[in-house]
Amino acid sequence: MIKDLLSSTNFIFNRHENENERVYQELKERYGNNRDPWGLNPEKSKKTLKYVTPLYRDYFKTRVFGAENVESKPYIIISNHTGQIPFDGMIITCAFLLDIQPARVLRAMMERFVTTIPFFSSFVTQNGGVLGDRTNCNELLSRGESVLVFPEGVRGISKNTSNFYEIQDFTKGFYRLALKNDVEILPVGVVGAEEFYPLTYHPKIIAKMLGLPALPLTPSLVAGPLGLLPLPSPVDLHIGKPIKVNPDLQQSANEEDIINEVRSIQLAVEKLVQNGLKNRRPFWAQKIVEKLKT
Repeated sequence: MIKDLLSSTNFIFNRHENENERVYQELKERYGNNRDPWGLNPEKSKKTLKYVTPLYRDYFKTRVFGAENVESKPYIIISNHTGQIPFDGMIITCAFLLDIQPARVLRAMMERFVTTIPFFSSFVTQNGGVLGDRTNCNELLSRGESVLVFPEGVRGISKNTSNFYEIQDFTKGFYRLALKNDVEILPVGVVGAEEFYPLTYHPKIIAKMLGLPALPLTPSLVAGPLGLLPLPSPVDLHIGKPIKVNPDLQQSANEEDIINEVRSIQLAVEKLVQNGLKNRRPFWAQKIVEKLKT
């Protein structure tokens, strides 16, 4: 029985071997043997893909719409932040490795607290994550890398069930970076991740007392560490058309002008999400979320 279980496990992790090898070869061609200043390691990414691809393909059954909108050039990629635990970053990163040609590693901007988590922080940096400050973003974009930003920040994933899919106001820093580097902004809408943990409550006062950015409480936690496993809600990624920065604006533009541009981008992401919600695949946890939102 144990032998059969091990055999089944090996099949699950090895069934995407050819696809992962293709991605690895494309990454080697892109990055060569050059040492990445932020710690990206294609060898480590290959090993990570072996275990993450089955989650992306078979567990979350991810679909990507709008892949034709992505060209082989750098972008600032903007997405809604969703799912309580940021699996959305992993899923979007996988999409740009597995379903966008040629494969590319998105440089996901990490919150500073992530860099303080032992082992996990090094795992994230080896797979492309970077501390989300302005200097790093500018340098990455100048090198032709694409940057993944969640402008809602932690507020995006620290929502109670009744507020799922309600996008929080975007911060403005990404737009000034786009102006400075003259790169297009690529909007992405993620649908399906909120149902990973359909019953969630955030005691914000307690989280603040503990010095945590968020403290999601869900009934599944009674199962201990196993309760952290997300439900297999199918995920759809909707990639919109690239948005060019306003050529009439300068980096020194006043706040109101920047806010107006950011609002239009937020609306573009909201539209992708709302259209995605109308056409998503059915999953039983949706009924829980819909009931608690009414």
